[in-house]
Amino acid sequence: MKKAVKYPLYVLGILVFLLLAAFIWLTVFLPNVGPPPQFTVDITDEKVARGHYLANHVMLCMDCHATRDWTLFGGPPMPGTEGGGGDVFDQKLGFPGRFVAPNITPYKLANWSDGEIHRAITTGVNKDGKALFPIMPWHLYSQLSEEDIRAVIAYLRTLPPIENDPPPSKADFPVSLILNTMPEKHKLQPMPSRDNIVEYGRYMTTASGCIDCHTRHEKGKFVGEFYAGGTEFRIPGGALVRSPNLTPHETGLRNWTRDQFVERFKAYADSVFTPYEVQPGEFQTIMPWTMYAGMDRYDLEAIYEYLKSLKPVDNYVILFDPGE
Repeated sequence: MKKAVKYPLYVLGILVFLLLAAFIWLTVFLPNVGPPPQFTVDITDEKVARGHYLANHVMLCMDCHATRDWTLFGGPPMPGTEGGGGDVFDQKLGFPGRFVAPNITPYKLANWSDGEIHRAITTGVNKDGKALFPIMPWHLYSQLSEEDIRAVIAYLRTLPPIENDPPPSKADFPVSLILNTMPEKHKLQPMPSRDNIVEYGRYMTTASGCIDCHTRHEKGKFVGEFYAGGTEFRIPGGALVRSPNLTPHETGLRNWTRDQFVERFKAYADSVFTPYEVQPGEFQTIMPWTMYAGMDRYDLEAIYEYLKSLKPVDNYVILFDPGE
């Protein structure tokens, strides 16, 4: 009888030990991407100009790390908040927690080394060794070139300090534990030649983060066909917007010409477009058109050629549901 009682207790003890060991491993030993690299970026006019272009019109650091005005079409950043952080991605928008874009101006980054900024951008681990939820697309930036990452760092160093202290992000359980398994060592690679327009387009598409919004995902993991759209975003006010299919299928980009694709972006350039107020029930989007509109025409053409090279995926998407 005593043996019959002891056996389940032994099993329970082993299970408790394994759970405790797993908890310690997840919370103490992860993430493990190594220490930040040791270097100092040379802040040159050329680097800052490249970083400005990437941060404002390609990688869109200045979009998420700002306060977006959702009363206007596309939710453009409120002037003067760029880099100051504060944009919120929470449960109301379909995220497994409340993730707040931090301040990335010198007000907050002054005590970060260039290597610590580099590690955060490319591996998803911040100065304190904490994992960043992949709403921050470090998994994409980790595939860019060393030169482009350093250009962004140089640009961030030149931003005017904005005294803003957004609250820390907080993931829901169990994502709060799983999150520590996500960061990976970067896979930085040289930028392809601009002459190879498809490969160069792949690079620019990666830098632009198109795959993140245009691929269905759950809790930070892709679950749909790449670039086939259908990701749902609940925007302030309760409306539901879905990302369109970007593959060369009839339900995607098959009937789009290169010029149509480029002009779709350029229609929102500063010289021709002024963001207008969106009334309740009217079409709204999370697509930051006014920022992408500043992208170089050839870069947009290259993105088009890369998207047209993808496998066509049949996925018709209803783009907008105004809600009740």
